[in-house]
Amino acid sequence: MSDLTVNPWKRHGRDRLYVNLPDGTAVAWADRATLTVTIKVQKYRDEALALLRLHLGDGLTVGSTPSLRVEASAPAPSLPQREPTPPRRRPERLASLPPLSPSEDLARNRPGAGILRLLAAQGETTAQRWKTKLLGQSSEWDSWYTGLAGERRVGRELKRLSPLGWRTLHGVEKSNGGDIDHLVIGPGGVFSINTKTHKGASVWVGDTMAKVNGGPPHPYAVASKAEADYVRKVLGRYCGFDVPVEPVLVFVGIASLQRAATQYTVRIYQEREVSALGPLTGVLSPEQVESVYDVARHRRAWLRA
Repeated sequence: MSDLTVNPWKRHGRDRLYVNLPDGTAVAWADRATLTVTIKVQKYRDEALALLRLHLGDGLTVGSTPSLRVEASAPAPSLPQREPTPPRRRPERLASLPPLSPSEDLARNRPGAGILRLLAAQGETTAQRWKTKLLGQSSEWDSWYTGLAGERRVGRELKRLSPLGWRTLHGVEKSNGGDIDHLVIGPGGVFSINTKTHKGASVWVGDTMAKVNGGPPHPYAVASKAEADYVRKVLGRYCGFDVPVEPVLVFVGIASLQRAATQYTVRIYQEREVSALGPLTGVLSPEQVESVYDVARHRRAWLRA
């Protein structure tokens, strides 16, 4: 076997399954509507057909091998790519917010603000923390400090996006409890970022769950999608257009990261990879970026949700 993977792909009205090598090279693809298979690398013909039959059944037919010109006009990505959808106008009456006061301005938050609030309210005192460290003892708050360090690392990476027209908020409190680690608003849309710190771990992420060092599943992906839906609902209440929001999971300090071939509803990054958001464009205009940012930075918008 050649470790081939099957990846869905939709664009320009086409619905296909691509068979790719580990490096992303496409060796075959099948049209879901016609069940026609195009073999691009004859060496993998039998193996590719066997994989496609697992997904589409036995009614497949093999078409002709495409010419070089045809391949160049319809390249196959190694991972499915989402096309930006311009925001639509919202005709209904919008909710309004009071003038923004400094105490309500989330732009003042530092990375890790949610954890800092929790530690200030319930955590150890500074003296207790130093005593625990000097004695080499563990504490129930150690994982929170690890998470705080992770959010700060991601915050530093996100700061690099500012020259490209992006705005970032940290520790956005939610009315239903908890907080949004980071919210990024820019030309490529809005991204709700959930940070997970697992030092030296091997992480696998599937459609809804993730496993750390092969342990029990964690609902990281499904929780990220739910958080993005929440953000979309809040921003849509105050903006004059539908605000596209994508979920993002960022893993900090890990040794390795694997993504399921079917995982394309949540963006999965290591902390140094979040700069991939920077070049994204075509979703929000500069005026819309500032409009969304003005709403998102208002603490009351989230606490009213």
